[in-house]
Amino acid sequence: MREIVLDTETTGLDPLRGDRLVEVGCVEIFNRMPTGQTFHRYINPERDVPAEAFAVHGLSTEFLATKPLFTEVVDEFLEFIGDAPLVIHNASFDIGFINAELDRIKRVPIPRDRLVDTLLLARRKHPGVSNRLDDLCSRYAIDNSHRTKHGALLDAELLAEVYVDLIGARQSQLILAAETVEIRVGIAGETPRRQRTVPLAARVTDAERKAHRAFVATLGEKAIWNEFLPAPAVSSA
Repeated sequence: MREIVLDTETTGLDPLRGDRLVEVGCVEIFNRMPTGQTFHRYINPERDVPAEAFAVHGLSTEFLATKPLFTEVVDEFLEFIGDAPLVIHNASFDIGFINAELDRIKRVPIPRDRLVDTLLLARRKHPGVSNRLDDLCSRYAIDNSHRTKHGALLDAELLAEVYVDLIGARQSQLILAAETVEIRVGIAGETPRRQRTVPLAARVTDAERKAHRAFVATLGEKAIWNEFLPAPAVSSA
């Protein structure tokens, strides 16, 4: 199943009071594993960035003034997320800003039934404690030492790792991996489960083996092929 882990940065806390989107970052995951496909854009908010917001994400008014408007990146953004579920930490905040931007340019809002809110999942799994992204990284031993400021793509990448642990998918993957190894190599002292009862007939003829050995002999004693050649049969005569 394809899912998109998403995060945003903004000029403030309330899109209804004129705060705007300044950054969006998305990470694609498939069957709970990152695919390496991402979407990341800085966005010109068409207004100043308050000092409080700058202290959080470090994106200045001057820096953002040279970036594209939301209307210039919206098609690429919507194409990337497609119809996949959106995994977001405190989803009502981020989707509120995205839908405010969509409404501003008369585009269809993203329905809330597409959202997977990891903050709500974390509160159910870890009630009575703080469940900020940093707290969850610490709880699940995810390295976030490079997160000196908030950043949409960085936070989405960290959240993708948190999400796998939060829903128990990493443990399932480890169990599957262990079972796969067991199937391949068998349990010590036992016959591997998928070992053939009758070995397949060799597809290399004796003449081909002899020709190959003669060719390897021309390469010298240090040829790496010598390490893989079986020792010549010793005559009992």
